[in-house]
Amino acid sequence: MLKPTLRETIDAYDPAAKLGRATTPPSAWYTSPDVYRLEQRAVFGRTWLVAARTDPLRAAGQYVTADLAGEPVVVVRGRDGVLRGFHNVCSHHAAEVATQPEGCAKVLRCPYHGWTYSLEGELRGTPDFDGVEGFDRAAAGLTPLRVESWEHFVFVCLDADAPPLKTFLGGLVERVAPLGLGSLKFVERKTYELKCNWKVFVDNYFDGGYHLPHIHKGLGSVLSYKDYTIEIEDRFCLQSSPITTDHADRQTATVRGGAAAYYFWQYPNLMINWYEGLMDINIAVPLAVDRTRVIFDFYFADTDAADGDRNRQSIAVAERVQEEDSAICESVQRGLASRAYDVGRLSVRREAGEHLFHRLLCADLRGELLRESAGVS
Repeated sequence: MLKPTLRETIDAYDPAAKLGRATTPPSAWYTSPDVYRLEQRAVFGRTWLVAARTDPLRAAGQYVTADLAGEPVVVVRGRDGVLRGFHNVCSHHAAEVATQPEGCAKVLRCPYHGWTYSLEGELRGTPDFDGVEGFDRAAAGLTPLRVESWEHFVFVCLDADAPPLKTFLGGLVERVAPLGLGSLKFVERKTYELKCNWKVFVDNYFDGGYHLPHIHKGLGSVLSYKDYTIEIEDRFCLQSSPITTDHADRQTATVRGGAAAYYFWQYPNLMINWYEGLMDINIAVPLAVDRTRVIFDFYFADTDAADGDRNRQSIAVAERVQEEDSAICESVQRGLASRAYDVGRLSVRREAGEHLFHRLLCADLRGELLRESAGVS
C-alpha cells in the first residue's frame, strides 16, 4: 500500500465532527517527521509564542535568548527602553550572536568573528572587513521580529501578518485578570525533556481531569473530580476544580489550598496553573517529532525567607506530578508508533479541550498547505 501524502495525512482528520463523534488526529500526526516540519512552519512559525519572562528584561541591555521550534531568537531592552526581538543570527556567517540564556550587555557581539550590533539591532562593528565591495552595512543588522508582553510573559511572533497579541489571546486576557498574576513573583525554573511529541503533553494536560484518579493520586486527592469543569473559548481552554480536603494527601494539601484550582491553556503550547498564592507556568517546546522540552516557571505571592520551605514543598509536589505525567506521556508515544493504533475517541464529559486543540491545529496545518500550494509565503 502506498504511503499517504502529507496532505492526505492532514485531511484524514475531520475537524467538523461534533465532540460526540470526533476522533483524535491520526497517530501519524504524532510520529511523522513531515507533520512535525509542517507544524514548525504552520504553528510555531505563525503564532505568538512565549519567549521569556518580563522580569529579566527590565533594564537597558538586558537580554534573553530562546529557541522557538528550531528558530533562535533574542529579546533585548534597548537604551531607549523599548523591548525588541531579533532572530539571533549573525548576518556574516549565521552564528548565534547572544549565546547565554540571559544577561546584560552594552552591545551584542557575535563570538565567531566579532561582528557587533547595537541593542537596537544595528550593525556597528565589522573587524577586518575593509575592501569588501557593494556591502550595505545598513541592511546587515539583526533581522527584527515582533515582540509584545502580557502579564509576566514576553511573546514573539515570526509572522509579520499575524494579528496583534491581544487579539490572539482573545478571551484569556479577561478571564485571567481577576487572579492578579502580576502580584506573584518568580522563584525558580525547572526543565524536563520528554521522549514524546509535544502534542502528547498538551493532550494530557487538558483531558478534563480524566487521568487524575489513575495517574495523580496526590493531586487528585485535593481536587473534586465530579465537579471538574471545562470551558473553551477562542484559542484557550480553562479547566477548574474546587479544592477539597475530605480525603486529601497531606503533602499535597499543605501547598494546594484555597477555594479552587484553575488550569488555563493558550494555543499552542502555554499552560498556566493557578492556586491561591502561587502558580506555575508550563511551556511545551518541540525538539523533534518524539522529543519535547517542558519548561516550568514557579511563582509565589510570598517569597520571604520564612516562606522558603513551603515554596520548596510546593515545587516538590509539582515535580512529582510532572514525573507522573512524563511516564504516561512517554508510554503514549510508544503506543502511537504501534501498528495496533491509529485514532481514538474523546470523552464528551472530559475532553472538550483536546477537541478544541485538534481543530485549531488542523486549521493551521491545512492553511499552511494551501498557502504553500498557492506559492504564498
